[in-house]
Amino acid sequence: MKKVIFYILGSAFFFSTMEVTLKIAAADMDALQLTFIRFMAGGLFLLPFALREMKKNKVSLNVKDYLYMFMLGIICIPVSMVFFQLGVMYSNASTAAVIFCVNPIFTMLFAHFIIAEHMNKKKGAALIIAALGIIFMIEPWDMPEGNSVKGIVYIIFAALTFGIYSVLGKKSIAKIGSITQTAISFIMGSGVLLLVNIFFDAPIFYGIGRSDILIILYISVGVTGLGYLFYFMAIHKSDAATGSIVFFIKPALAPVFAVIIMGEHLGIAEITGIVLILVASFINLGAKVLENLKQEVKNDKA
Repeated sequence: MKKVIFYILGSAFFFSTMEVTLKIAAADMDALQLTFIRFMAGGLFLLPFALREMKKNKVSLNVKDYLYMFMLGIICIPVSMVFFQLGVMYSNASTAAVIFCVNPIFTMLFAHFIIAEHMNKKKGAALIIAALGIIFMIEPWDMPEGNSVKGIVYIIFAALTFGIYSVLGKKSIAKIGSITQTAISFIMGSGVLLLVNIFFDAPIFYGIGRSDILIILYISVGVTGLGYLFYFMAIHKSDAATGSIVFFIKPALAPVFAVIIMGEHLGIAEITGIVLILVASFINLGAKVLENLKQEVKNDKA
């Protein structure tokens, strides 16, 4: 149980600092450039763990598996994560962090249509409350300084497409393995993004100064590498529902980092939005998480 808590808290910490560090790095780097570097480096960091997972589970991948991961990589990196980076650049870090945390709710919605995980009243209520939470975070009646319409649209689109990536990933993760699928799809998706960078004549490594190296390492190895690794280790040591506690912690913790590091201000509306999104997440997964945690405690005592 102690290991599970360590992995959950480690993942939540790295994920909660993501928007702040990406916003700082974006001051000197192009969105395509930063997204390529962090996910290629993150994928390569995860690769040795993926190879170990494949060996342990005796996984044998065929051409169809690689093509499927290639598709996942395109959805995740050149699409979802590029729009996520653009959203971070054109909105407050706290707003971007909390809205993106709605992606498990979108995953639930798309799962209804793609893998026949049917909606029910509880899931419908979670979706409605999450939508209200987004509205309060955006404050369309009096949009806070630092947010913009295009930034909000980019973040919502990123969360939607990441939800699709998550649902499609569920179909193959049992065979391929969570770390293996993530590492390979990250590397493949980053490879496609490299071609996009070249096509649009975007910088790849040009313009990176010595002062940028530490934050790039933190984003690539810390946020993208260790963040995902700890998340998967939490799932491995417990289950997916317990691992999802990360998405309960991040909406509460990420705005704190945004206030402390970026000097952002949270008004009543934003706090209300955060609470609503936390409530929606709890309705969606909370009961199962609590049940599994109780079982983990019983197992430890036994």
